[in-house]
Amino acid sequence: MNPSADPSEVDTTSWRGQDLRLIPAAATAWLGTLSGLLVGWWIAMLCGAAAVVLAIITGVRARRTASRWVTGLGALAILGVLTAGPVALRIRAAEHDDLRAAAARGSEVTTRAVVTERPRPVRGAGYADRRAGIRLVVIAATVDTAETDERVVDSDGRILLLAPAEGWTDLLPGQQVTASGRLAPAKGGELTVAVLSVRGPPSVLAPAPWWQRAAESLRTGLRGLCSVLPEEQAGLVPGLVVGDTSTLSPRVEHEFTDSGMSHLMAVSGGNVAIVCGSILLLLKALRVGPRTSAAAAAAGLAGFVVLAGPAPSVLRAGVMGAVGLLALAMGRRGSALPALAFAVSGLVVVDPAMAADFGFALSVLATAGLVLLAPRWAEWLVGRGVPAGYAEGLAIPLAAFVMTAPIIAGMAGSISLVSVVTNVLAAPVVAPATVFGVLATVVGPWWPSAGRLLVRLTEPEASWLITVARHGARAPGAVVDWPGGWWGGLLAAGLLVVLLVAIRLRHARILLAVALAGGLLVFVPVRVLAPAWPPASWSAVACDVGQGDAVVLATGEPGRAVLVDTGPEPGPVDECLSRLGVDRVPLIVLSHLHADHIGGLESVFEGRSVGAVAVGPGRAPAWAWQQIADETARRGIPLLELGIGQRLDWPGLSLDVLGPRYVTRRSAREQDGTVINNGSVVLRAGTPAGRVLLTGDVELAAQADLMAEGADLRAEILKVPHHGSRYTAPDFLNAVAPRLALVSVGAGNTYGHPNKSTLDNLTAVGASVARTDTDGDTAVVADARGLSLVRRGEPRGPPRS
Repeated sequence: MNPSADPSEVDTTSWRGQDLRLIPAAATAWLGTLSGLLVGWWIAMLCGAAAVVLAIITGVRARRTASRWVTGLGALAILGVLTAGPVALRIRAAEHDDLRAAAARGSEVTTRAVVTERPRPVRGAGYADRRAGIRLVVIAATVDTAETDERVVDSDGRILLLAPAEGWTDLLPGQQVTASGRLAPAKGGELTVAVLSVRGPPSVLAPAPWWQRAAESLRTGLRGLCSVLPEEQAGLVPGLVVGDTSTLSPRVEHEFTDSGMSHLMAVSGGNVAIVCGSILLLLKALRVGPRTSAAAAAAGLAGFVVLAGPAPSVLRAGVMGAVGLLALAMGRRGSALPALAFAVSGLVVVDPAMAADFGFALSVLATAGLVLLAPRWAEWLVGRGVPAGYAEGLAIPLAAFVMTAPIIAGMAGSISLVSVVTNVLAAPVVAPATVFGVLATVVGPWWPSAGRLLVRLTEPEASWLITVARHGARAPGAVVDWPGGWWGGLLAAGLLVVLLVAIRLRHARILLAVALAGGLLVFVPVRVLAPAWPPASWSAVACDVGQGDAVVLATGEPGRAVLVDTGPEPGPVDECLSRLGVDRVPLIVLSHLHADHIGGLESVFEGRSVGAVAVGPGRAPAWAWQQIADETARRGIPLLELGIGQRLDWPGLSLDVLGPRYVTRRSAREQDGTVINNGSVVLRAGTPAGRVLLTGDVELAAQADLMAEGADLRAEILKVPHHGSRYTAPDFLNAVAPRLALVSVGAGNTYGHPNKSTLDNLTAVGASVARTDTDGDTAVVADARGLSLVRRGEPRGPPRS
């Protein structure tokens, strides 16, 4: 640029090859609509009117400079009119919808509605006789008619259906259904006017359009083809390809979230770029012209959008991809930013609710980071000797992280510190996995053997992604707690701005490096090295597995331990055993067959040798017994039944079976939760730290039977029955007379565990109490100072759905 040039001649319409003229219009549409959703429709009207006035004044007062911005000013004026008019009126209509008032009263309603998105599963951890898995689905729909007990409601607004998974999971966009249930208010900041808690199955009034049925057939075919893969990979591949996470393991889902890789399972611009880019590269190799290539890629894009479904991120990516392909056909360069601005503007006007959608915001900001920041940072790295490929591999995930971190921090109340590293490691395999998966989806219905071969080609990539996510989630300090909400997001944004400015200043860089080194010296030893985990000479550890039980008993041989119960889901118990360095488990005892005690069994087998699995006489619930029998048979592991009076010995550990002494004549089908709890195996473990009484979930009747039959219940350490519920008799605690009490309980549980009266009774008998919901993993240690508890201090948060 010539320093002496007339400022009016400076091209302010572009920045490093990117056209900026549509940015003000997109910002007006998005921020004006978001303000209207959060505050009121009149704010959207004011923002739109202000944009129109600003465009007119700028065009009149700065004719020479504005001539280059005529396109941008015209777009700003048009988007201002649309924001002040149709968008504001749609927000007003949603605010005054009759169903919103009916929801505030909690009215019963029967509604006829049209499904607008694929049902989103809500997963839950297992508890009692309910197995872990998908029990509910959330379905977005628009109302045709609604009738309450009082009258017919005039509404054409949006509602969310909270429905049972059975019968509702298979609905498709475009289907018309009748649903009945109770209304509840929707959360603020969106166009949804009510939430309907549905009772019973749907009454389908009209089928979905043929293209939606075809897309569902292809998705079902892909899930079927993936059955040739191992279970975790079979659930991941459909998520990578079309965003279908219905068969994804909860453990893998949590690990992808904690490691900052969950975006890989949400169809967005990355998937569109891979699909369209593959088509364009193939046609370029065949020497096909740009316009024909763009048309073919557009056809592929349209098919992929229908296949993935009309989610906000999919529509955003599809619109942006279409604009980018149009620019390619017209020979335009530097079109990524205008395409993004056009996509944002168009989608927000067509569907104002997208302005407040977190997934939409993350997708837009990540794309903006790739367009604006990543090329500059890659160029900067190349200028300092980093090879071009590595520079881009570092710059792309770092730019996406910087742009999205504030929203993630405010939305989740946490920040993944390993996300840049995990995404750098994941990046090379995402494209081939997606391409092979899409090809398998299309080819499979016509040529199943070729489809299975293509799916098998995705196995190495999926396995690598799971490995990266698993190790990333296990890294010390992988996830850092952060203030949630708007203030947390603004704080994260402010901190990132300060860091980016500091990096550009030499003296600030030195201070930043010193501060970072100091932080590493202070916090890394605190989190990783001190206190050492596991503590030396540990005898028993209550693992923090959420709302469930898992207790590890050390033997006299390093790396060898007995496990009693496995928690409610795969993952947490595996992580606990890994932290303890346990790779050999001679025996797994399942105290009873409730889901919060058996749900993690599968993950215990990963990377470990297991000698046998032992259970008590109970066989209820039937599904749990069948699951255990199938899993042990599949792995060739003996399944044993323990009986009263049995004694098991290992070096440094003995187990005496004291119960169950509770006897019932009910069949397995007739047994309720209390009966199953009272049938828990009760063990007394002999350890170097003293006797440990392991009680499963025994309640008052079983506790009374144990005392009545004279069982020796005395123990220095008590695993408190049933997560510290109120059904623990003071006489039972007096008979045990523990010095230490371990309460295995989940943070934020809705069952009132542990009960205050039980905790008070434990204190009254002189026991020191440790809780996994506040203390994390807790170890029992006996050393020269006597018997003590060592708390790891990193409890798991509330269960994630």
